Amino acid sequence: MSAGASKKVIIISLIANFCIAIAKLIGGFFTGSAALLAEAVHSFSDCGNQLLLLYGQKAAQKEISEKYPLGRGKELFFWSFIVALLLFSMGGMFSLYEGIHKITEEGSINSPMVGIAILSLAILLEGYAFFSCLKEILASNKYPTIREWIKKTTTVDLLVIFLEDFAAILGLIIALVSLLLAWYTGNVFWDGFGSCLIGVLLISVAIILACKVKPLLIGQSPYLDYHVEMDRILSEVIPDAKIIRHVAILQGVDRVLVAYKIHPGNEKRDTVDSIKLVNIFEKKVKEHFPEIKWQFAELDFEE
Repeated sequence: MSAGASKKVIIISLIANFCIAIAKLIGGFFTGSAALLAEAVHSFSDCGNQLLLLYGQKAAQKEISEKYPLGRGKELFFWSFIVALLLFSMGGMFSLYEGIHKITEEGSINSPMVGIAILSLAILLEGYAFFSCLKEILASNKYPTIREWIKKTTTVDLLVIFLEDFAAILGLIIALVSLLLAWYTGNVFWDGFGSCLIGVLLISVAIILACKVKPLLIGQSPYLDYHVEMDRILSEVIPDAKIIRHVAILQGVDRVLVAYKIHPGNEKRDTVDSIKLVNIFEKKVKEHFPEIKWQFAELDFEE
């Protein structure tokens, strides 16, 4: 997926979440609903998260420099990890706090119809943002299922938006059901309980995101195994050569660094000729795997 496509999805979600956050905040003050206030904080948190992702996208595209010889592609991974922390703290923990406070304190739900109308509208807006994101994922997904895409994708900005929007829709449904139960029973326990459920949901999503992004930050290898295809390409260029060992590391979204030792085969071959052949090999690898941005080859006779 292009950076432009994922940027479009982030902006759609940002606009939708900002409108929803304002509406939820107004509804929360009118009704006194803890679930609605928790959802308002959740939406404002999502807005902040999406701004961080937009910044991370821009930073990750900056040119290679002396200070950053491999570029800044991993910066998007860093800001995605920060988003997970914010989702955990500002979204999940606040919702839990607000829910427990509502359960332990006496209170009532005022003007429930205002809250119901706002939540219903929010579900429609959030649904639009979610399906816009899903459409982009399905258009570019090279894996058989969405579950497989979530597990293996390096497009973390789109993954964050997808999980955030999915959690937002579930949270809105929980808030709506909780508000209806509190109104029907006259017991604000259900409203507080709904806020706690939203908190658990957001914390769970934050943990999933953090677990996904952490290996990318540390230096995870790509899920695609290049070794077999590289052996084939090398055998076409230098039939008697072989790759002794190779290392592949993700350096950002669709940015891979590969380093390998190559046994040149014929020990009598001129060093200059061997280097020329290795250069041809690297060029063919680049043509076959455009995501490989850096290749470091070393000729060696020892395995």
